[in-house]
Amino acid sequence: MLTEREREVLRLVAEGYSNGRIAEQLYISPKTASVHVSRIIAKLDVANRIEAAAAARRLGLLQP
Repeated sequence: MLTEREREVLRLVAEGYSNGRIAEQLYISPKTASVHVSRIIAKLDVANRIEAAAAARRLGLLQP
């Protein structure tokens, strides 16, 4: 379903990080962070970051 990198990004989304902060944390560009977030939203079939974080918790995707 989600790649390992997408899971890393999702964990940060669930913590409330912006794309800019995600980029800083993972040493990627803000555009790359944005692409990851968009793909996560699409793969989880949700409307936004908040729903993605809720789905991640519900599906147990936030465990390392």
